[in-house]
Amino acid sequence: MKIAVFCSANSNLDPDFFKMTEELGRWMAENGHTLVFGGCNLGLMECVAKAVHDAGGTTIGVVPMIIEKGGKVSDYVDVKMMCDNLSDRKDLMLAQCDVAVALPGGVGTLDEIFTIAASASIGYHSKPVILYNMKGFWNSLLAMLDDLKAKGVIRSGFDKTLMTADSMDELKALLTR
Repeated sequence: MKIAVFCSANSNLDPDFFKMTEELGRWMAENGHTLVFGGCNLGLMECVAKAVHDAGGTTIGVVPMIIEKGGKVSDYVDVKMMCDNLSDRKDLMLAQCDVAVALPGGVGTLDEIFTIAASASIGYHSKPVILYNMKGFWNSLLAMLDDLKAKGVIRSGFDKTLMTADSMDELKALLTR
């Protein structure tokens, strides 16, 4: 399976996020899954790529030209796919993956989550996005989504597109079902 991982490129994060990301990367490689990621050498992006690589797995880095020009491409990219911009990167990552997992991240990660989820909600694909809710990171987003559901603006079936895992065991169960 090809698993797209959306996550922060910042390094000043809770150290537990890095430990949990390493665990995910090792599990992916040990189970024959391929990582599809943003190709950057910073933060959780670099962490998951290194973990997959070190455990013998394969990584596909979808790299915007501005990242390459800035010298920020991960050394752990096995297959490099160049793209013009972030919109192209999302399109290529979606095309390459079977499922997406969102680790802690900021505006870029939110953009990726909702682009994939919105396109699934109107029938472009049926690939799920799983929020890996490390230490409750996504709780405020989940509360907002519950509020939107209560107000009737989120279509039924959205829970099959955007799912949540609060632990690595829950994430593995969602990924292997």
